[in-house]
Amino acid sequence: MLRLVSLKLGRLYRYVKLAVLGSLAAALVLNTHSLLASLQRNELSERRFLQLNKCPACWGTSWCRKFLNGQLRLESWGRLRLFDFFNVKNVYFARYGEPREGSRRVVLKRLGSAQELADIDTKICRRATGRGRCDLLQALHATEFASLNGDVRLLTPDAVEGWSDLVHCPSQRLLDRLVRRYAETKDSGSFLLRNLKDSERMQLLITLAFNPEPLVLQSFPSDEGWPFAKYLGACGRMVAVNYVGEELWSYFNAPWEKRVDLAWQLMEIAEQLTNNDFEFALYLLDVSFDNFAVGPRDGKVIIVDAENVLVADKRLIRQNKPENWDVWYESKFDDCDKEACLSFSKEILCARVTVDHNYYAICQNLLSRHATWRGTSGGLLHDPPAEIAKEGQLEALLDECANPKKRYGRFQAAKELREYLAQLSNNVR
Repeated sequence: MLRLVSLKLGRLYRYVKLAVLGSLAAALVLNTHSLLASLQRNELSERRFLQLNKCPACWGTSWCRKFLNGQLRLESWGRLRLFDFFNVKNVYFARYGEPREGSRRVVLKRLGSAQELADIDTKICRRATGRGRCDLLQALHATEFASLNGDVRLLTPDAVEGWSDLVHCPSQRLLDRLVRRYAETKDSGSFLLRNLKDSERMQLLITLAFNPEPLVLQSFPSDEGWPFAKYLGACGRMVAVNYVGEELWSYFNAPWEKRVDLAWQLMEIAEQLTNNDFEFALYLLDVSFDNFAVGPRDGKVIIVDAENVLVADKRLIRQNKPENWDVWYESKFDDCDKEACLSFSKEILCARVTVDHNYYAICQNLLSRHATWRGTSGGLLHDPPAEIAKEGQLEALLDECANPKKRYGRFQAAKELREYLAQLSNNVR
């Protein structure tokens, strides 16, 4: 009976696959002329494609000259709008060329789906006029994004608290850092909000409210050792970041030694984001295999999706001393039988100095046997060599890190797991 069902499902899958391929072929034939035209022109130099007309309700303009001068070109199938149906996240791969440096690969992001971007316009209109459609640029000046004008000296927590994960519980120190490192202005380096032009100020605030990923990359840059992709610039509603490499998922069945090294790096990232000299705790609220990528040359693991990062200022927590601020917080294991599950309280992340959230997120969603992704199970460290499996130490540490049985067990397991993985991969610390 089970064999009969599997055969029927297999046939159904083949029929659906053939139907999809047939539909694509028909669409290609019917749209041959427009497809050839789209292959010939460079849409990245077109203001409409970049949605430059939406500015300052956009992400920035620092790279507009490069876009409009034709220094960026979409790669292969990315030039065919027919395939936008499959590109839900609006992420494109392109070549960027400098006369003296040659060309290199970059990643372009609209920072949202087509519907999410349309929702931004609707929200701005509703905030300004109460209606869903309006003159966007005129309406923008009647919103809170324009209320912080040139007379306002600083961007303060009471003005933006809760706008996004990044500023769920902002400190003045964090906001000064965001303004000072804002890359979409020619005069960066000042924490004074009034030093920004009106358009730059609105762009910063809109980015902060709708998708703060560019601000995370700018404020915690890769050049200073933070494990994020490098921010390059923006034009309209398109941002450019450095291409890192293949996503972590493509290494799921890599040789054991490679997977051990990647796992060790992931635990090091969890430690760096949790405990660092700057006393900012960066908590990853969305951890999955496609949010990380691996450099092809150096093998370095980098975070490539930083939209859902909550930043807590440990100095502020120590200063304000909220209830139980100095009690170690243990995240609760979430056995939800879905991909990339995490259980957390943003309020608690904002109110405790010592939190194990990042260890929990990495262990549960990427490394341990509880990790599931695209129909697989067992996590990145699945099927260890026989001698390691027989020893049992790796499995015990992963289980305790994902679902601790002892009080504060995850803290200790995470420390021992980092050391054990380092030993296995011969990393010199």
